[in-house]
Amino acid sequence: MKKILIVEDDMTLRKYIEDFLSSYDYEVKLVTDFNRVEEEVLSASPDLILLDINLPKFDGFYFLKSIRKRVSTPVIIISARSAEQEQIRGIDLGADDYITKPFGIELLIAKINAVFRRIDSSGSKAVKVKNIELMCESMSLKVNGEIIELSKNEYKLLKVFITNYNKVVSREELLEELWDETAFVDDNTLTVNITRLKKRLKEIKAEVFVVTKRGIGYVLQ
Repeated sequence: MKKILIVEDDMTLRKYIEDFLSSYDYEVKLVTDFNRVEEEVLSASPDLILLDINLPKFDGFYFLKSIRKRVSTPVIIISARSAEQEQIRGIDLGADDYITKPFGIELLIAKINAVFRRIDSSGSKAVKVKNIELMCESMSLKVNGEIIELSKNEYKLLKVFITNYNKVVSREELLEELWDETAFVDDNTLTVNITRLKKRLKEIKAEVFVVTKRGIGYVLQ
């Protein structure tokens, strides 16, 4: 089930969108604390973000720029600002689409489905956190513009960690990710791979690191 995060301060519209998306079998999350938008985005790990522009404290363009520095999650702007220059600004800042209020819910659903189709047809997109960008198609890592080749296990572990950035991942989940038909992975092998990954991230001067949560698992911070 695809997860959609709604960043909208109009409670009536937010509820309206939430109900319709839920009826289309999307999992819906809501940002309610507009002082912690970036944190809630990272915590929710959504597949798509619906982002209003006129928000308390900072506008949606500010949050779009901040989000784009961390993740490449698709973003559709929903805004009452219909001027062409506003739409261009949104796209230039990294939005995948722009829809102006008022809009029909069927149009919004169509745009959401179109974004997901583009992603599915082009394969997994690159995923960015801080100064590292995981290139899924080539199983490599871009750090400050430099391409770093990864081993199969480094790629698998990083993909899980980046997808769950700032969230604890259990050892069981990581063991399941590394195991395949040709290689048996035991607990000791996982520990060795995690140790190597920690060292690799330090060597390439990544702005993230793997933290051990004893008795629970690991978290990328």
